[in-house]
Amino acid sequence: MNAVLPRRRSQAWTLANCLTYGRLVAVPVVVVLLFWPDEIAARWSAFGVFVAAAITDYLDGYVARAWAQSSALGRMLDPIADKLLVAACLLMLAADGSINGMSLWAAIVILCREVLVSGLREYLAELKVGLPVSRIAKWKTTVQLVALGVLVAGPAGESLIPGSLTAGIVLLWLAAALTLYTGWDYMRAGIRHVIDDPR
Repeated sequence: MNAVLPRRRSQAWTLANCLTYGRLVAVPVVVVLLFWPDEIAARWSAFGVFVAAAITDYLDGYVARAWAQSSALGRMLDPIADKLLVAACLLMLAADGSINGMSLWAAIVILCREVLVSGLREYLAELKVGLPVSRIAKWKTTVQLVALGVLVAGPAGESLIPGSLTAGIVLLWLAAALTLYTGWDYMRAGIRHVIDDPR
């Protein structure tokens, strides 16, 4: 007589993963709201959704560690959700002129770094080599999200706190500088494994 084994609980619907799903859903919502850049209500709504999504970026990792909910699915989706949110916001803010002129270079640096690190992680995964997130990279993410949050609020935030748009651009450049540093740091670490790969 065969023993009845308990059904293994799916890792797909843990709280940590649900927070990540929420961040993925937030991306098109923020994009749609930014299609009306001059509407104050749309700007504040986009800001609110963006802030909620940014908070989940911290919470999903914390919940996964505290409640032992770490999973392969979560590790895959978490960086994807982050990059989609950042890339979508940068594109929409460039389109409506919130990011313009020389500041576009800051956005380009951030986007190029995200593509570079994603490609590097994908290659190193084939070698079974991890690329852990550094402390400076976490600071970069924080500065980046604060900068984008301020710029997403845009004219709505400027009417409430004069000078906020300028502060947002300054923070964007700071994020770009940290992006360059962490991108080079990751690239240097990754190149060592690429050179040592016998294939």
